[in-house]
Amino acid sequence: MVDNVDPQQTTNTIEEPLDLFRLSLDEQIYVKMRNDRELRGRLHAYDQHLNIILGNVEETIYKSTKRNIPMLFVQGDGVVLVALH
Repeated sequence: MVDNVDPQQTTNTIEEPLDLFRLSLDEQIYVKMRNDRELRGRLHAYDQHLNIILGNVEETIYKSTKRNIPMLFVQGDGVVLVALH
């Protein structure tokens, strides 16, 4: 017997941590880094090491210094937290 499974439902399912990244491609995300560094930008790409490519990034350092970066590579070993923005 074959279950009728809605393909749209299976593509939006989160079963593993990296599924959150897959579902967030081309969406705005928030990334908290070590050393009080925060990033907000559009997720373009990622890998299993949490290396991330962000576009249209707003970087905040120590909650005061801000700058805008058109495209940024984020090395995964500095990532503390990732959330949808």
